[in-house]
Amino acid sequence: MSGNSMARAPVFREKLPERVAVLRAVGGLGDFLCVVPALRSLRAALPQATLTLIGLPAVKPLVQRFSHYIDELVEFPGFPGLPEQSSQLEEFPAFLEAMHQRQFDLAIQMHGSGIITNPLTMLLNASVTAGFYLPNQYCPDRQTFLPYQPEESEVRRYLRLLEFLGFPTRGEALEFTVQAEDWQALRQIPGVQSLFQRDFVCLHPGASLATKRWSVQQFAQVGDSLAGWGLPVVLTGNAAERELTQAVAIAMQAPSYNLAGCTSLPTLAALLLRSRLLVCNDTGVSHLAAALQVPSVVLFSNSDPQRWAPLDRQRHRVVETANSTLVTVLTQASELLQRGGVYAAS
Repeated sequence: MSGNSMARAPVFREKLPERVAVLRAVGGLGDFLCVVPALRSLRAALPQATLTLIGLPAVKPLVQRFSHYIDELVEFPGFPGLPEQSSQLEEFPAFLEAMHQRQFDLAIQMHGSGIITNPLTMLLNASVTAGFYLPNQYCPDRQTFLPYQPEESEVRRYLRLLEFLGFPTRGEALEFTVQAEDWQALRQIPGVQSLFQRDFVCLHPGASLATKRWSVQQFAQVGDSLAGWGLPVVLTGNAAERELTQAVAIAMQAPSYNLAGCTSLPTLAALLLRSRLLVCNDTGVSHLAAALQVPSVVLFSNSDPQRWAPLDRQRHRVVETANSTLVTVLTQASELLQRGGVYAAS
C-alpha cells in the first residue's frame, strides 16, 4: 500500500513463519469481513503455514466458509476490559497453555489499539508478535508494531501492518462467495420465487446499536419512494429485528416483503446479489454488500465513515445522517439505480 511512510521491517528474512495466530476476538459480520483482505494476503504469502484465528464462537460459520484462508478457530474465553465477550477467567490458564503448546512463530494483534490486546497477545508466547500501539502506551516491539491511527480504514489498517512486516498485500477487496446450495435455500423461502420475477431493492433498518439506526419513519419514506419508482421493497434483518422491520412495513404506504428472520447469512447474501440496491445503516450487511459488489447507500448516524465505510465510493454511497436529508438519500439511490440500468425518478 502506498500510504505507509514508515520503512518496512521484514522480520522473516531467513525463514517464513509456519505457525501463525491472528487475534481478533470480535463477533460482528463486518468485523470479520474487514480483515478478509489481510487474511487473503497472509495465505498468499504463507501458503504452507497453519493460520489460527483466535476469535469468538459467533464467527465459526464464517471461518468454515473461509477455510481456504483460515485453518482453525480457537475460541477466545474473554479477557478483562474487552466488552465483546464476558471474561471466563477460570478457562484462561488452560487457554494459554494450549496456545503455548502450538509454539506460534508469529502472533498478530488485529483487535483495536492494543491497550488491552497487546499484553494479551504477548501472553501467547509467540516467537514474534506484531500489531498496533497508541502513542505513550505500551509498545511491545517497535520493529513489528505500528502506531494506531483511529481514523484509518479498518480494511487498510491491517494491510498496512502486513506490508510493514514484509508480506505483499493482495488487494483491498472484501469477498463472500455465494454457493449453489445458498441459492437453493433462498428459493425455498415463501414468496421469493415470485419476487425474483422483477427487479427489487432491499432496506435493512437494523444495526447492532440503536444509536446507529436511522428512524423507522425515515426508512419508511425511503421505501415508499423506491416503491413509487416501480421497485418492490424487501425488508431484511435477523430474527431479533423482525419487530423493527414490521414497524417499517406498517409505516410505509406501499406494500413490502418482510424477510427479516427468514434468511440465514448465506441466503441473505444470495438475496442481495439478486437485488438492484441496498439501503442500510452502518452495520454488517453494508460490508456484505461491499463484498458482493451490490450497490448500496449506507447511513452513518453514530459511527465513523472514515473507519467503516466501503472503500468504493462509486458503487457504495455514504450518507452522514446528521448533515443530510431524505432528499440526499434518494438522490444517491437514484444515481446508483440509473448507473445500473434501472430508471428512477429523481
